[in-house]
Amino acid sequence: MPELPEVETVMRGLKPVLEGRRIAGVTLRRAGLRFPFPPRFSERLAGSRVTGLWRRAKYILAGLDSGEVLLVHLGMTGRFTVLQGQQARSLGEFYFESATGEAGHGPHDHVVLALDDGTHVVYTDPRRFGIMDLFPEAEAGSHKLLSGIGVEPLGNEFNVGYLAACFRGKAAPLKAALLDQRIIAGLGNIYVCEALFRARLSPRRKARTLARKKGHDPRLDALMRHVREVLAEAIAAGGSTLQDFAHTDGAAGAFQQRFLVYGREGEPCMNCGAPVKRLVQSGRSTFYCRHCQT
Repeated sequence: MPELPEVETVMRGLKPVLEGRRIAGVTLRRAGLRFPFPPRFSERLAGSRVTGLWRRAKYILAGLDSGEVLLVHLGMTGRFTVLQGQQARSLGEFYFESATGEAGHGPHDHVVLALDDGTHVVYTDPRRFGIMDLFPEAEAGSHKLLSGIGVEPLGNEFNVGYLAACFRGKAAPLKAALLDQRIIAGLGNIYVCEALFRARLSPRRKARTLARKKGHDPRLDALMRHVREVLAEAIAAGGSTLQDFAHTDGAAGAFQQRFLVYGREGEPCMNCGAPVKRLVQSGRSTFYCRHCQT
């Protein structure tokens, strides 16, 4: 599933294409994705101008001059492709399963937005775990998918004081605490593994051990710094492509080439040479070095 850097990369790819453009028409090739499309979805989108695009956690949000907000979650295999003149921006680079070979008309191309400049934005999702919703902007804070989400890890609210307050008395393993979307928005499995390795902290460590009644363990400063660094580097690399992820121009992400522990079970640790270990926490694979991370 795409994590924060991948969603940020897609949002940045869509931003210059969609912002300021009017949606001339919408083609829906099914009744919904993971959930049904909202009532009159096509009619409410058509004619609206996109006023802004941003990311919240793992959601892409588009503000419309109609006063509504389009929400998109990519699910497991969702991706956007920008077509100009019915041709992909970078020919041959996109993932399409089309019987005719014509981009945008494949069996998994479920939503097509036609813009007023002739551009078409195609949403493709083989597994249909993605989400699209449309709601009044005033209801964004109370939306069932957005309410209760924690702070953005690249924002000013993500700081040592905040983390210490969240971790104080928390018996959950450090990795589980970092993946808790009520604490930190959008942080996912890959980047938590990488940040913990850089910070030399065990994923098994209790979160509360880094927070004291007053103040915090200095290693919490390092953890926060490495979370930011890993995310920033991943965004700069265009995210990580493990299976299906691609940018809006069809290119794959490159951060997977820089993984220090994720997916490297049995390979030598980059620091000490000991084999990288894998364990399962809350149903997810964790990769770490038991010698370097304590």
